[in-house]
Amino acid sequence: MSGINYVTKETLDQMMSELSVLKTKGRAEIARAIAEAREKGDLKENAEYDAAKEAQGIHEAKIATLENAIATSRIVSAAAIDTSKVSILCKVTITNMANKKTVTYQLVSETEADLKAGKISVTSPIGKGLLGKHVGEIAEVQAPNGQIKFKIDSITA
Repeated sequence: MSGINYVTKETLDQMMSELSVLKTKGRAEIARAIAEAREKGDLKENAEYDAAKEAQGIHEAKIATLENAIATSRIVSAAAIDTSKVSILCKVTITNMANKKTVTYQLVSETEADLKAGKISVTSPIGKGLLGKHVGEIAEVQAPNGQIKFKIDSITA
């Protein structure tokens, strides 16, 4: 991820907790796996050792990614949301103009996105199309299967 990562305080706390676990317990488990594999003999022909070293590399990459996400995070408070237009952390009720289906989404950062929970990323095609729109406006979203039009029905915090 590049740029600023807007998150809620709860998400930042969760990311910091996950980072702490990865740095302590996670690293200890990897070190133990490498030590056990090392005891099994020649390192050149030890598949278990190679697998443990590869797992260590993946683990360290996760730590680096999480550290970067935390370093670029900015906390957004729900109290500071302007509901006159669609912005991050707003809940937006939209109607698909083609099939008249109505759905409510909350616009969140990439790290918080969870479609099953009704949270979409502001960097997703729908999220980008909705940003800055007002109630009653039509948002035209370029999706993989073509242009979709959504009417903004309501915006809440």
